[in-house]
Order: sequence, then C-alpha cells, then structure tokens
Amino acid sequence: MDAATLTYDSLRFGEIEDFPETSEPVWILGKQFSALTEKDEILADVTSRLWFTYRKNFQPIGGTGPTSDTGWGCMLRCGQMILGQALVCRHLGRDWTWSPGQRQRAEYISILNAFIDKKDSYYSIHQIAQMGVGEGKSIGQWYGPNTVAQVLKKLAVFDSWSRLAVHVAMDNTVVIEEIKRLCMPWLDFDRGACAASEEPLEMNGDLEGACALAEEETALWKPLVLLIPLRLGLSDINEAYIEPLKQCFMMPQSLGVIGGKPNSAHYFIGFVGHELIYLDPHTTQPAVDPHEDGQFPDDSYHCQHPPCRMHICELDPSIAAGFFCQTEDDFDDWCAQIRKVSNCRGLPMFELVDSQPSHLITADVLNLTPDFSDSDRLERFFDSEDEEFEILSL
Repeated sequence: MDAATLTYDSLRFGEIEDFPETSEPVWILGKQFSALTEKDEILADVTSRLWFTYRKNFQPIGGTGPTSDTGWGCMLRCGQMILGQALVCRHLGRDWTWSPGQRQRAEYISILNAFIDKKDSYYSIHQIAQMGVGEGKSIGQWYGPNTVAQVLKKLAVFDSWSRLAVHVAMDNTVVIEEIKRLCMPWLDFDRGACAASEEPLEMNGDLEGACALAEEETALWKPLVLLIPLRLGLSDINEAYIEPLKQCFMMPQSLGVIGGKPNSAHYFIGFVGHELIYLDPHTTQPAVDPHEDGQFPDDSYHCQHPPCRMHICELDPSIAAGFFCQTEDDFDDWCAQIRKVSNCRGLPMFELVDSQPSHLITADVLNLTPDFSDSDRLERFFDSEDEEFEILSL
C-alpha cells in the first residue's frame, strides 16, 4: 500500500500538542472528560470516530471524472464524518469504541461499506459529488456546509438499512411540527390519529430484511438526523454565539459541526476551554478495497494521533451543526435543552418554533440551497447569473 500523501494541514501532525493540563472539562460529542485524569479515554473516544480523508486511485467519478478528491473534497469528507457518526449512533450506539486489529462487528463493516470510495456505496465520494450536480455544484468544486447537508439528505433516502429521517433546517429556524411529520409520517397530525400508508413497503428482495423492515415501519419514530446550516457572523464569528456553540457539543444528541477556515473544512467534535477539537480530512490516502469476506483494513479510517485544536475565534462563521435523535423522547429532550440554552447568555444560533407561520416564504418554496443569511439568499435567487456571489466555499 502506498504511503499517505501529506498535505499542508497534515504536516502539522508531528507538532500537535497533547491536551493541555487544565481543570477545564473536555467535551466530545456530548460526553465529558477530564484532561487531567482521562487522557487515554479521550484519545480512545476520538480514535473511535470515523475519519474520512482525501483518497486517491479510486474509480473515476462518473466513469471519466477524477480519481482523487485531493484539493477539493474536504467538505465532502466532513459531511461523510458527521453522517458516519450518525450511523454509528444509529447502529452501534454513542458509547461504542473501535478495537484495532480485531474482527469487527457486522454493523460496523456495513457502516464503512456505505462510505467506501465506489460508485455503488450509499455515501461514497462518487455519490456525493454526483448528487451535488443537482445542487449547482460541478464535480471537483468546493462545497459549503449547506450544500453538503442537502446532498446527504437526498442520499439518505436510498439507505433502506438505516432508514434515517434527515432534516435540513433552513432560515435559522427549526420547526418542531415539520420534524415530527417527517419522523412519524404515518401519524395524521390534522386528525391526531395514525394513518396507514397506502404504498407497499420496499422489501429489497430479502425476506429477513422484509420482516425487519415491516417491524421498523410500525415503530413510532424514524431516527432523526438534524442538520442546521448557520452563519454566525459576517467574516468572523460573532463572539455572542460562542457559548451557545459550546453548548451544542455538550448535548448527548450532538453529532458535531462541519465548517472550518476559508477553503479548509474540518469536522469539529468538541472543545476544551476556548479551543475547538476537530478531525482534519487533509491527508491523502490510497483507496481501500474490501476483502472477499467483506472485511477490510480499517486503520486508515480512524485518526490515531491526538486530534487537532484551534481557537474558537478562528472558526469561519459558515457552519452546519448536527444532532441525532434515536427516539421521540431524545428529540423532546433536545428541544428542552435548546430552549434552556436560548435563555442563557449569548445569542441563540437559531430559533426553535412549534410550527411554521403560513405567511413565511421558505427556502423550499424558492427551491434554494445556499449557505448564507436571508438577504444573501434572496439576492442570489434574483441574480442567478452572478457566479461569483458566494462569499466563501469551504
């Protein structure tokens, strides 16, 4: 196997310091650690996250397209990481840890297979890049956080194994009714009763899977992946959003944040003090092929060095925050936490409302998926010929 190609960000790996000797808590995706007494536990938890990086020598995207995403695919890889964490929570649980060198659970292998760099994998770089064409992004073009969120939402529809309900909250607003309709589509909200679906279930030709699918179809809640594209300032993050942003990493439903710095996307998984903890996709590794038994070398899908850190004020204001709610109770608890955070110091990053006022024009009505504020969104809508309008592509 070829050695990994080190790009400008990954050259810093040897210079990364261990976690500081501080009494301040370390928060990683809803779990609290002590930097003084739990450094091994911190590194084990970070290493267990799926780490998707640039790859080379994979099948050409679209048959004749690029065979590597080096230089353009960092935000796509960050999208894979945040969704990968959702699948881990869905099928393995948040407390699952990776054991290197051991035969892995079937669910874990299935998750990795969904991201492997082949055209027929649910969330491969091929699928994301080609689905992005429908969002106005040509193959090889940088994405913003919102574009990735919209693409993942579309791709999740085809994942019959995970059966996720992916919701992208637009206009800085999370509408509770919209989410409950999505996660409980068989519930007639107008009459307050369950309505049976008239469409036959898709069984994928597998009897055992059909039984499991039918059983899940009667469940009260489809697991929710909530992605919230936000802009927390103009050119720099507004300091009033810092504490609410930290609170997001403290919630047990947290999937982290995708964002970064100009033209350099990262997957943020937590914080310590005023520093964000993140996984960096800017390392080019060879594409991996599974063995005949479905197993494959997975060391390169886990970051086995101390994670990167950056001061929170260096974060570009264009981000997307992610949350996973396995049950309706998880979602109700998340709503309660968000309302509590909104009453604390700092500015709320987004609004949580029970229902959408009927007079509002939403992004879905305008068929828009940009990464900006309301005024920017409308200006771009009415001036579609201005291809240089985007302030930033990560």
